[in-house]
Amino acid sequence: MNNDILGTWQIVEMDLWDKDYIDAEVEGFISFFENNTGEFQFGYVQGYMNLYNSKFKNSSLSFTWEGCDEMDEAHGCGDAAIVGEQLHGEINFHNGELSGFKAIRRRN
Repeated sequence: MNNDILGTWQIVEMDLWDKDYIDAEVEGFISFFENNTGEFQFGYVQGYMNLYNSKFKNSSLSFTWEGCDEMDEAHGCGDAAIVGEQLHGEINFHNGELSGFKAIRRRN
């Protein structure tokens, strides 16, 4: 996995939800770890990811996820890629919504 994408990114924009929803419980984030796993949370949605390297770009990946949406089980897939200084991607809910997102690297 490309180290450029590893770490935690703050979700700053989503196609389907506004910033108030994104940050409803915690500051919305998506994180990628060296062991090809990750996690995200925005609004009342929380997911744990299994990551897969994309074959077409070094700074991109695909993932499957499972977790919950307002306490209901949820799962799906998605992708993410570094575009300039931002991370752009999509989170897809199985048999449901698909939302693009933009994120910036979280500075601790």
